[in-house]
Amino acid sequence: MDQISISTQFDDIDIDLVHCVLSKSYWSKGIPKDVMVKGMQHSLCFSALTPEGRQVGFARMITDRATFAYLADVFVVEAYQGKGVSRLILDSIANHSELQGLRRMMLATRDAHDLYKKYGFEKIENPEIFMQSWNPDVYKSNVN
Repeated sequence: MDQISISTQFDDIDIDLVHCVLSKSYWSKGIPKDVMVKGMQHSLCFSALTPEGRQVGFARMITDRATFAYLADVFVVEAYQGKGVSRLILDSIANHSELQGLRRMMLATRDAHDLYKKYGFEKIENPEIFMQSWNPDVYKSNVN
């Protein structure tokens, strides 16, 4: 993966590609592009790029950069899966200067528990203290 680089520059994000992937994903199915972009603008985004600047992976940290961060929207395009791109993205997140010393980082995943365990994530010890306001159909009501 020497040829893949990680950028946190917003201008390096291929908005159309990210929207194509996220709008079909189980976690943000149907997300409107303008909603996705607004979320990205208020997050610390990580883009995996080929030497030609083509985006092959993405993740974003929703964070106050002082105490808390939530890892979201992690993906690697199919042609680059299994080649270490997700580890490269997660290494960049783990070592990013604005994400050091946080009290808590969280994420939700259906199927990548083993990957995230390598970066210190573990099951919530006391999930009964957490609450959520959940509207899984919000994007369906916002369809243009």
